Amino acid sequence: MDDVRTESGSEDSGPSGYAAARLRLLQGEAQSGPPRRSALADLTDEWLTGLFTAAGAPRGTSLVAVGGYGRGELSPRSDLDLVLLHDGSADAGEVAALADRIWYPVWDLGLALDHSVRTPAQARKTAGEDLKVQLGLLDARHVVGDLGLTAGLRTAVLADWRNLAPKRLPELRELCEERAERQGELSYLLEPDLKEARGGLRDATALRAVAASWLADAPREGLSDARRRLLDVRDALHLTTGRATDRLALQEQDQVAAELGLLDADTLLREVYEAARTVSYASDVTWREVSRVLRSRSVRPRLKAMLGGGKSAAAERSPLAEGVVEQDGEVVLARAAKPERDPVLPLRAAAAAAQAGLPLSLHAVRRMAAAVRPLPTPWPAEAREQLVTLLGAGRPTVEVWEALEAEGLITRLLPDWERVRCRPQRNAVHTWTVDRHLVETAVQASELTRRVGRPDLLLVAGLLHDIGKGWPGDHSEAGEIIARDVAARIGFDRGDVAVLATLVRHHLLLIETATRRDLDDPATVRSVADAVKSPGTLELLHALTEADALATGPAAWSAWRGSLVADLVKRVGAVLSGDEPEGEQDVAPTAEQERLAVEAFRTGGPVLSLRAQTEGRAGEEEGAGDPEPLGVELVIAVPDQPGVLPAVAGVLAMHRLAVRTAELRGVGLPSGLEESVLLLNWRVAAEYGSLPQAARLRADLVRALDGSLDIAARLAERDAAYPRRRGTVAPPPRVTVAPAGSRVATVIEVRAQDAPGLLHRIGRALESTGVVVRSAHVSTLGANAVDAFYVTEAEAGAGPLSGERAAGVARAVEEGLRG
Repeated sequence: MDDVRTESGSEDSGPSGYAAARLRLLQGEAQSGPPRRSALADLTDEWLTGLFTAAGAPRGTSLVAVGGYGRGELSPRSDLDLVLLHDGSADAGEVAALADRIWYPVWDLGLALDHSVRTPAQARKTAGEDLKVQLGLLDARHVVGDLGLTAGLRTAVLADWRNLAPKRLPELRELCEERAERQGELSYLLEPDLKEARGGLRDATALRAVAASWLADAPREGLSDARRRLLDVRDALHLTTGRATDRLALQEQDQVAAELGLLDADTLLREVYEAARTVSYASDVTWREVSRVLRSRSVRPRLKAMLGGGKSAAAERSPLAEGVVEQDGEVVLARAAKPERDPVLPLRAAAAAAQAGLPLSLHAVRRMAAAVRPLPTPWPAEAREQLVTLLGAGRPTVEVWEALEAEGLITRLLPDWERVRCRPQRNAVHTWTVDRHLVETAVQASELTRRVGRPDLLLVAGLLHDIGKGWPGDHSEAGEIIARDVAARIGFDRGDVAVLATLVRHHLLLIETATRRDLDDPATVRSVADAVKSPGTLELLHALTEADALATGPAAWSAWRGSLVADLVKRVGAVLSGDEPEGEQDVAPTAEQERLAVEAFRTGGPVLSLRAQTEGRAGEEEGAGDPEPLGVELVIAVPDQPGVLPAVAGVLAMHRLAVRTAELRGVGLPSGLEESVLLLNWRVAAEYGSLPQAARLRADLVRALDGSLDIAARLAERDAAYPRRRGTVAPPPRVTVAPAGSRVATVIEVRAQDAPGLLHRIGRALESTGVVVRSAHVSTLGANAVDAFYVTEAEAGAGPLSGERAAGVARAVEEGLRG
């Protein structure tokens, strides 16, 4: 293609000149954002014009930019979307040669190119068959050549689009919904696709297409700013990665933030989420309007026929609450409503909409946002009741809440909401941003209101339990202070304020205690009782714990976790009712456990049993539905000897069994047998595939205990056989001594990245310090493991370790895990 390069004019207009000018533009600091995208489009226009002219283009041809290039929005690594248009009068060979003289220089520079050669009729036909082609042509822009040819195509394509809008807009909406299902919501993803996810650039383009149909228009101010911000982020992503990517990966967010002059990656994500919510909300409102218009068009001919060609009947208005009516599938304000005199109206309208399962109309929300006065402090009883009604409506609450938030009404009602709004949670367990998680918790709590005596406190606690995440320090402690202020402001009395503050302060207490502490230790139960103080608060905290976990994500709650929490609640409830826990003594083994212990003593080796465990689903009545498997109960009895914990954990890891709960304790044998046996009662589940046979587990355990099976080597071989996946670097493990954890043992708590063999490594590290593990309580949440081990010295009757000794054990375990 040397001939193309020599004919293309001056050095500046040739490929090398364009490449140099492009590089200067992208590396320069004088321009960014829309001016740079526009300048890059202009520069590219100039270069392509030179190629087109130098190629001696025949009459009746033109070069047309479509898509993002057609809009004059070229990001650093954007594709060039081009159509070589011709009227059919030129020789086919001439048109093909012209195309080559344009396409090849683009390819030579390594630029991505989406190209086609068509007559106007062919372009219109293809657009009629392919919606994506039609959307691209809606942004057609003349670059060079026959201007009349381009203008004629643009006029025809727009006319076709408007004529076919009743058919094509539902297709476009379906495409948007399918894409959202695949890509998720941009507003909540930790590694979002800026273009394809719901609320991204594709949706913004779809809104432009709807506006071009003249059936409806995007409704919200700020939409153009939101779209510009997403484009700015994509520009920075292209520049920092040097790739044509739209996915904002975790490892690139700090660089992108720096490129944009932002404080950090969290600030970047909050801006992205804000923009995405603007686009998503505008999309929701626009598609509702499209549906309304299309529905009215289909009904109008029938109405005219019924009315004899007279005027159409006014849309029916059904009252829902004071000043609030339903009209045409939306909740609107009544004609007599006076927002400027009714400060409770936003909450009343929102509660009515959520209870009816209907959206709040954009006009109603905007009118209230513009006219309504602030609520007095404390709120009147009706305002508090309407808030509770809104929160208790279940799933419809989310859409209504988002409508209020889009126009700033939520932060006016609850000023503390601003700190959690759009705040990302950098934890794979969490599905939502902090603010959406709070709303989701209220939604989940609405399903549990029949279990508590004060559903209003449960719903408000769900909304406020993580409100402290916008402040430095422990979010539970900060949240307690904020919850007290908010609860008093919205009109709860002093006693209710104290309960809400307790719920927020201790919203993690039950799940953390149930999964990490020895429930047979009276100190554990008493510490929870002291924090909760009353049976009513315990009841609320139990429901809040479940709602919070269900709203977090699929890894945060399961039937087995629910059973552990329920067991703890039962024990704490007994204490709060006046039944003190028994003194410091071992729990008697069951008949089955005693049988295994005796057999282990007599055979001198391990004896085990595997038994599937089921329980009714959490939150359901007994006998409702099929039982949910909680895993498999593995009971092992072993003659007392060193190394049991790491041996058992290692064998389970070798067989790809995940440990959900674990308990290890010594039990005495029946009268006449003076020896003791270690009893391990664990719940396990296969990572994948079927469970191994008990005989195979026992055989490997025997070999592990006698030293003939090198577990560490086997696990290392398996790890080496699988390639390392790219991802974020996990924080280092942390091992601490829990303060005042137990009166009979020292509690060593381990927090680490979950991995096969982790429990085996922890067990080996503990064994190396010479301590005895009285019990182990294992909790795995997503990629993080939080395990608690009750340890004592090896001497009979030994209690907790000294402070210095406990700290040394913790250091040794941490060093063992880091090594």
